[in-house]
Amino acid sequence: MFEDSAPVLAPEIDLMPEGADESAAAEIRMQVWGVLTTLYPRRQLIERREHTRYPFPYLIHLTPVGDDGRTPSGSGMVVVGKHLSEKGLGFYHPQPLPYRRMIASFEAVAGRPMAFLIDLSWCRFTRQGWYESGGKFLDTALPLEDQRPTD
Repeated sequence: MFEDSAPVLAPEIDLMPEGADESAAAEIRMQVWGVLTTLYPRRQLIERREHTRYPFPYLIHLTPVGDDGRTPSGSGMVVVGKHLSEKGLGFYHPQPLPYRRMIASFEAVAGRPMAFLIDLSWCRFTRQGWYESGGKFLDTALPLEDQRPTD
């Protein structure tokens, strides 16, 4: 019924018109490298931050805290991480945040949940209609599944 042999792969099909593939590919490469060199310049930038930031493109759940500054209060929102450092976190979100202190919860190594009390100290509006915010970690907190909102 089935033979023990390597699968036969279909040959690649070229959907580009004759002669257009090389110029289109070159234009695509040039435009992508234009974006990459803007994002990652070859020269060394002077870093004013004390701690190295690492890309952190993961979903983060933010939960507001109550008047005591520690207890989860109300429903949260999901944001998209940008950078993570030993001292804090930067992220993107679609709407303004009305809170200064929140609990940032996310999964870490091997799916282990982690959470931190964060003081949001800055926010800027992006051209694409989103916001970019960040702040400093103040303390560890209970992971999202262990939080008990007061509202």
